[in-house]
Amino acid sequence: MQSPHRSLGPTRRSLLLGAGATALTTAAAGTLPSAASAAGAVSPAAVPSPDELPLTGGAEFPIGLFWPPHPYASTAERYAEIKSAGFDFIISGNYAGDGNIFQYQLDLARTAGLQMLISDDIQIRNMSRWFSISDNTADFLSVTPAEASALYIRARDAYGPYSSLAGFNLYDEPGAGWFGTLAKAVAISRELAPGLLPYINLLPSDDPAYYRTFVDVVKPSLISFDRYPLLSENREDANYFHNWAIIRDAALHGDIPSWVFIQTLAYNNHREPTAAELLWQINISLAYGAKGIQYFTYWTPEAARGEGFGPALITVDGRRTPRYAAAQKINTTWLHQVGRELKPLVSESVAHANETPLPNGAVGFTPTNLVTGVSGSSVVIGTFRSRDTTSADRWLLVANRSHSARAQAVVTPNQQTVASVGLFQPVSQTYTARPVAPIPFDLAPGAATLVKLGAK
Repeated sequence: MQSPHRSLGPTRRSLLLGAGATALTTAAAGTLPSAASAAGAVSPAAVPSPDELPLTGGAEFPIGLFWPPHPYASTAERYAEIKSAGFDFIISGNYAGDGNIFQYQLDLARTAGLQMLISDDIQIRNMSRWFSISDNTADFLSVTPAEASALYIRARDAYGPYSSLAGFNLYDEPGAGWFGTLAKAVAISRELAPGLLPYINLLPSDDPAYYRTFVDVVKPSLISFDRYPLLSENREDANYFHNWAIIRDAALHGDIPSWVFIQTLAYNNHREPTAAELLWQINISLAYGAKGIQYFTYWTPEAARGEGFGPALITVDGRRTPRYAAAQKINTTWLHQVGRELKPLVSESVAHANETPLPNGAVGFTPTNLVTGVSGSSVVIGTFRSRDTTSADRWLLVANRSHSARAQAVVTPNQQTVASVGLFQPVSQTYTARPVAPIPFDLAPGAATLVKLGAK
């Protein structure tokens, strides 16, 4: 499936790349490659655990942003403002494409306690976006593996001294025909800088093969995608849950974390989100197993670009919108806290309760050995387990299916298998014990509650 941006106007990629670059990358799109097509002169590097890499590793749940302040607005105060809103990392952009600017921004990020994924460095563009990596020097618009390695070394050596460097954004929204080259680019990154995160963000798609092939061919350290569900006239993208179900499956298949972009602004045929709709996107994503949240966008793209974007968290001229305050509250009082709990857990199932008809791709709730029933309002329940397979404890994230109305639901734990119930308190980051009995939930629009079920 094409990006909704592509069908309605310029793509996310056009925010990162010029029109000439887009033309070159489009030529590489095509049929799905086989795993063998990724092989070549690039020696397979050891695939590190995501636990060992920036952002995917560690206890903190990563919260990032796309389209940061432009170079003239890149100041210590602006980067402190980003940190104050509860963000952890920045994906560079907004007319930053010069090495000196990147070094300046990396220094600002280091001072503010932020990390950066560098986009649009000319070396990385040439390595993984504008040219394919091929052993055949006669291939059109290609570089050899040795040339690609040399390009990567230049970028690594230029920005590596900054502790704020988390990694490089190798490609945004690649077509499947680009996976072979990206596999080689990721292998080069792991060989030459095993401590950096090779980052790639994928298109929205309803095709499971697109994501499964990406995981099998590229062997990425995470799977990230963008899909913006809040359409004009109060509509929802009918396939949003379907796309999330596919992403969840691919992430489990590859044993890697899944990240998602959430919509912060209005653009072609998409509406301006409310605070509850920001929270709803986040909690639905958490229920489907998200291990990282990224905001699209932070700074508002200027009108001269022609994309028709409304104001994001920060306006074109640098003023905070109500969504800045909403994101700050969500990030600092809920997402970081619940994210620390969910990050080390494994998504076991996702079910929609009390919703008829079910959205495309959604699975309806049926009684389990943990929960015998769910009554009341529509909720989405993500079930999680510990990585330690000997533990029978489970966690439930119960999310309001609605972003406009309160939900009142009752979840009944199975008294034969559940020994204890704890409700997560984000302020204290502890669990409050309650009887093993039907649990009432009163959820504000878009809100969620985390429950721990101790096993008998």
